[in-house]
Amino acid sequence: MKALAIDTSNQIMGVAVIDGTTILGEYITNLSKNHSVRLMPAISDLMKEVGVEPKQLERIIVAHGPGSYTGVRIGVTIAKTLAWTLNIPIVGVSSLEVLARNGQHFNGVVSPLFDARRGQVYTGLYKMNSDKFQSINEDQIIMLKDWVAELKQQDEKVLFVGNDVPIHESVIKEVLQDQAIIASPSLFNPRPSELAIIGIEKEPQEVHAFAPNYIRLAEAEAKWIEAQKQG
Repeated sequence: MKALAIDTSNQIMGVAVIDGTTILGEYITNLSKNHSVRLMPAISDLMKEVGVEPKQLERIIVAHGPGSYTGVRIGVTIAKTLAWTLNIPIVGVSSLEVLARNGQHFNGVVSPLFDARRGQVYTGLYKMNSDKFQSINEDQIIMLKDWVAELKQQDEKVLFVGNDVPIHESVIKEVLQDQAIIASPSLFNPRPSELAIIGIEKEPQEVHAFAPNYIRLAEAEAKWIEAQKQG
């Protein structure tokens, strides 16, 4: 099965093309630039480089959140458009699960982390169980201080991965001390090839009903809803 994977859920922009379990190519940047301008050219260039035409694709796989509201929306919109145009299935994968896969061989639990501002983080907990890497604590938005306090109760090493980990590293280490392991920066970027491998194994979804997983409402939308209640 030939598939295209797309991740713009955070500052990272990632694209991968796979054939079955063979990674034909992947493209990753960690730049503060507009994904909406750069994504389609990146897809086109990569597909030309690996010799795959759009009509050969059998699935579109996208990191559907959580993360940056704008970033998630861009990736999901383009993924849905491609899936609908090519008349092929679409699959959504947790952006946190993709990042957590960078620590899948860690002997302990893995906490992928995206900053959510005001002391909050998007995170979850993942672990290898019986040769299967899986979620053991659902993706959520939580105050970092509450998250590390919760992790403190577990008798396991915790690997933290993600480009936003340095923002919160001092609090993590203060509470968890030697229990916390900070991943190498080389493991901070979510890999679109991992996204592709995860997505190949998941059941596809109906393209028109497919929606992002923001976990929380965008701030502007939440304020509008609150204003309507007060009105």
